[in-house]
Amino acid sequence: MTQSVLIIGGGVIGCASALALAQAGCRVTLVERGALGGESSWAGAGLLSALLPWDYRPELVRLLDRSRALYPAWIERLGESGIDPEYRASGLLVLLPYDLSAALQWARASAEPLEELPAQRIEPSLVVEGAALWLPRVAQVRNPRLLQALRSALVQQGVRLLENTAVSGWRTEGGRITGAETTQGVLEAEQYVVATGALSCPTLGTLGGAQLPIKPMRGQIVLYKTTPGRLRHMLYRDGFYLIPRDDGHILAGSTLEDVGFDKQVTAEAKTGLMQSAIDLLPWLQEVPVVGHWAGLRPASPDNLPIISRHPELENLFVNSGHYRYGVTLAPASAQALADLMLGRSSEFDLPAFRWP
Repeated sequence: MTQSVLIIGGGVIGCASALALAQAGCRVTLVERGALGGESSWAGAGLLSALLPWDYRPELVRLLDRSRALYPAWIERLGESGIDPEYRASGLLVLLPYDLSAALQWARASAEPLEELPAQRIEPSLVVEGAALWLPRVAQVRNPRLLQALRSALVQQGVRLLENTAVSGWRTEGGRITGAETTQGVLEAEQYVVATGALSCPTLGTLGGAQLPIKPMRGQIVLYKTTPGRLRHMLYRDGFYLIPRDDGHILAGSTLEDVGFDKQVTAEAKTGLMQSAIDLLPWLQEVPVVGHWAGLRPASPDNLPIISRHPELENLFVNSGHYRYGVTLAPASAQALADLMLGRSSEFDLPAFRWP
């Protein structure tokens, strides 16, 4: 029997989840309080790798590896919309400091090509000398274009999109959700999914007395515009990255700030990000900054997302808490959620992402 599903949250995780469930035959309505993809999913840099993958728990590494493997086919499917998400395997150069032994162990386990070599062999304009780790297969995607392609795919799949629609409360009966109270009235479905990222706790409220361990964490990014091809590969050093786009834009990010739901940008962060960029590539001092923005990441313990049924309400599910890696983890997280909701056998370690 076809199931009806109401998904709250129109970021990359909510959109990917809606697409996976619709492709499985569900009747899906997607509710977003603002514009689809208008929050942290839009604001991210689109680097499709953890920073750094060998520093994370094995459960997350396995999910990351699987999601990255799913990406080419996922992008091909989204490309049917006619919108190019700019998925590019531009490679990642990791500058010191790093743990070479841990990196090599991860590379062997993940079958990921990795080489230690002089940094300037890959990026000659670097002023940083010494060894670096070169990961040639690490890819990137352009977040706003990815979200545009997802939106088009959802429409083609028959998903009902309700933007500018906020959830204000819940109706429950007998351990089940019976409706979501919204600014468009009460919306009913057989199954419900909360995928509202940093807003997951306010969205859920005190349903069933359970509290998600998710909080907002602000990240700021600075955007440069230069000649296309001037920087060809992604660079990373000690929490800071530079991501080049095809058209000459370069993203410099990002901060990690525990400031609650404050999305304001700060002059201090902008100055710090620009200095970090110039410390790697002095020629950026002559390149204009054309953008500066902030987004709120859904921070979770150990960066582990929560892909789970609610502990008290049998028809309520959560797909949230992806911290810095929502875009990276979207294909795998959506598939894992669909497996859980539809009772399918799953290749994923679903208990690892259960609601604590």
